[in-house]
Amino acid sequence: MTRTATAEAPRTHVIMSNPSRGRGGPRGSYPGGPRGGAGGFSGGRGSSTRGGYGGGSRGGVPGDLIFRGPASVDQRLATLDELVSSFNKLTFNPERPHRPGFGTLGRQITLRANFFPIKLPKGPIHDYHVEITPSTDIKRIRARLFKLLEQSNQQDWAQFVPFIYHDSSQRLVSAEKLPQPLDVQVQYYEEGEAGPNARSKTYTFAIIHTADLDITQLTKYLSGDIKSRDYDVQPVVSAVNLVLQTHAARTGVRVGQNRYFFPSQERFELALGIEAVKGFFTSARPTYNELMVNVGVCMTAFYKPGNLADAIMAFQRSSDGAMPQRFTQKLKVTTRHLGYTQKKPIKKIMPTSARRTFFHCEEYGKISVEEYFRKKYSHITLRHADDLPVVDISGPNSKFSIYVPAEVCEIEPGQPFRGRLNEKETSNMIRFACNPPKVNADAITENGLPTLGFTPGTLGSPLSGFGITVDNNMAVVPGRELPPPRLTYEAGGRPLNVSNGSWNILDVKFHNGGAIKSWWVMVVREKDGRSVFSGADDPNLTSIWRGFGEKCRNSGISLGSQPVKLAQSLVSRAEDPGRQQALDSIRQKIKENITERGKPSFILVLLSRRDNFIYPGIKRICDVELGVHTIHMLTDKVVGKDPNKQDQYFSNIALKLNTKLGGINHVLDSDSLKWLTKAKTMVVGMDVTHPGPGSIEGTPSIAAVVASVDSSFVQFPASLRCQETKKEMITDLADMMIDRLRLYAEKNQSLPDRVFVYRDGVSEGQFNTVLEEELPKILEAFKRVPQRRLYRPLLTIIICGKRHHAKFWPTDSQFADRNGNTRPGTVVDRGVTTVFDFDFYLQPHVGLQGHVKATHYTDELQQGTHTASYLYARATKAVSLVPAAYYADLACERGRCYLNDFLSTDDKMSSSVVSGKGRGKGKVDKEEEKIRVFKEAKKAWGEGVHPDLRESMFYI
Repeated sequence: MTRTATAEAPRTHVIMSNPSRGRGGPRGSYPGGPRGGAGGFSGGRGSSTRGGYGGGSRGGVPGDLIFRGPASVDQRLATLDELVSSFNKLTFNPERPHRPGFGTLGRQITLRANFFPIKLPKGPIHDYHVEITPSTDIKRIRARLFKLLEQSNQQDWAQFVPFIYHDSSQRLVSAEKLPQPLDVQVQYYEEGEAGPNARSKTYTFAIIHTADLDITQLTKYLSGDIKSRDYDVQPVVSAVNLVLQTHAARTGVRVGQNRYFFPSQERFELALGIEAVKGFFTSARPTYNELMVNVGVCMTAFYKPGNLADAIMAFQRSSDGAMPQRFTQKLKVTTRHLGYTQKKPIKKIMPTSARRTFFHCEEYGKISVEEYFRKKYSHITLRHADDLPVVDISGPNSKFSIYVPAEVCEIEPGQPFRGRLNEKETSNMIRFACNPPKVNADAITENGLPTLGFTPGTLGSPLSGFGITVDNNMAVVPGRELPPPRLTYEAGGRPLNVSNGSWNILDVKFHNGGAIKSWWVMVVREKDGRSVFSGADDPNLTSIWRGFGEKCRNSGISLGSQPVKLAQSLVSRAEDPGRQQALDSIRQKIKENITERGKPSFILVLLSRRDNFIYPGIKRICDVELGVHTIHMLTDKVVGKDPNKQDQYFSNIALKLNTKLGGINHVLDSDSLKWLTKAKTMVVGMDVTHPGPGSIEGTPSIAAVVASVDSSFVQFPASLRCQETKKEMITDLADMMIDRLRLYAEKNQSLPDRVFVYRDGVSEGQFNTVLEEELPKILEAFKRVPQRRLYRPLLTIIICGKRHHAKFWPTDSQFADRNGNTRPGTVVDRGVTTVFDFDFYLQPHVGLQGHVKATHYTDELQQGTHTASYLYARATKAVSLVPAAYYADLACERGRCYLNDFLSTDDKMSSSVVSGKGRGKGKVDKEEEKIRVFKEAKKAWGEGVHPDLRESMFYI
């Protein structure tokens, strides 16, 4: 059975667009703009496809895959065209252009969206700032204090508790006006303790009125009143979110922003001690004529609750052996031996047992943990005094250890796993998360809404105290299916048949094949595994290089010579856990052969298994140090495989190789590219990737800028930099843009007249930050790039967002794919998009597994972005993200290989870069350590990509 889920439609948002004249945006940019609109979307059930929507299920997929069947578009959207016409009165702001119009191209369809209307009270929302004295920065203590605040019976406070909502930090909103000044005193005690005692600390809450948030002003904004365009909706929307999420915060566990997980929800074992848990995302969204709440299904990993000793023994019984350090990262355990419940994070699992671990205490002097427990807690009998380790539960900055036996520690439920999932665990997570669209829709409406407290019958829902109600019916919005482009491979060849966002390349030649002057095949042999090949003349090895060479020739790559065959045996992992000796031997082998034979066009590297060190290590050696292209194959993908599967694998590798060599795999027809070729255009992709869980603190983030250099928009060389850790905006953007503009000018004998920037990886709240920090750097690059006269091309910045939770469901089976997903080319720019800004959802690809999600992206930009999604070089299908943004993401991932020793160290703490880690470091020491790590990483990065590869797509 194939598991599927809802396809993704990335959200695209234009935040910078140069007008060529007047208000209309770039000349010819947006047909059917403010004047024309998009025609009517009337007609519900039974209307024709052309004039409206509905009309029953003809053909398509079985009706039982369609959630709730035909529906009519929400009446609130009947005046959308008048809204856009009214925008003619707005002054054009190139930095945040208003919507120029709605798209008209394509077949009109009707969709459901996981947005639910919110009815707000008429009165204002009273907003307050909270100050706690004495102050504390510890989140756990602040959260506990707010719980105690809710339980307070103080006379001038208790009567308002049913009407207050807070963020457990410093903001509180109320449906009733609170007296001022208002101070509430709370005695602190831990959860699990009976109550405060004589030693309990008293805290004072000062609740200070800051604003009365006017609902009528929000209503004007949502209705599209042009005088309200600059009204900041965030204070009201975030206040509503506090109310909406209060029930979930009280009954579930919040992980990240707006995602909640509950004990009653589905769970699935991912790995030893770790399980995947299903939860729900919820967030209020301003849309035309309605404030809505977006509700989606989400997944994350949690620790399995239970006794810590049992978990350690389970690891010991498994083939993995000892419990890995990554498992205990940020794991909190509960102890009760002190007579009350105490939650503490595990600092370290020690190598010694309670019997063999000693410490000094004033009461008994030097004593073992076992003996201490016998004397101090005589009611506790240790069952594993000498066969299980003790754990250190002292705080992260504590100078002294606190040792307790593992068996007195309980892993409490509701703890998210903060480590990095390995490849197998990630695969299991995806498999569990992938459900057909209808299953997801049922989960949201039948389970999510009541669990979040959004249904009328939800017991104890705080919404009633505020006068808020949530309509339990999904929004019904208009959409369109855009036509696919025509594309060809071999020059002069016939256009390929594109079906459902994909095509077949059986027996076709690349549009422009690269040239291979010489090539090497390098077999990497692991000593602790069975050797796949007996030697250079092994028939299996000969079959691989001959088969791949033949595939390259048949695809149009110029390949005359046979490869040079190399082999390198590696030191075993037991002797070389960090694989430094292994990588040194590989480096030496390649360097010796370059000295003897010169550089090859590429090296085909054959690996017998996946490895966290060897693959990234070879990429760093060849990309950064030596300047040689590499292609990797796993032997289990090609040795002894079905010839058809082997041929398909070779085809996929050949797509990558030809692109690295500067070739062109396929091109779009001239009509599909007209939006880009009518003026000299450079398309840019930008992204930043950050160190993940388990990385050494201070490890840099990596920024990538890729840009097109040819009129077919196929070749996108990249600039890579490492920068301040977890900084989202690109620090060296001006220099990186200059690199891209210089190469464009070198290839085209002039600079581009237009620049389209697709920026990936920024949230909605960072749009203005892009304008404030990145836009000036792009404009600086235009000034500084070598030029004969003043250079200022037309510039459009487009934000691509895939980190959203908007999902769409067909209402008619004839507009659904075989899994019940929306079909490739689905675009939505009405109903669940912003009121004033120029944004849209576009799903260019087919949902392979799961529920597709649209990227948040008028006719020309929508269809242009859609057709560009068919240009991704290493696939024979449209991709979910426009290739420029996709390539920037790939380039960032390649950059991670160059800092592999610093990233996701988890269980591979063998590198010298972590040698500075120590116990009992204070905040100053930690900051100094971060600076040291950053400097070490910059040193390892060196000059970045080798000059011989910088003009190529080395990263693909």
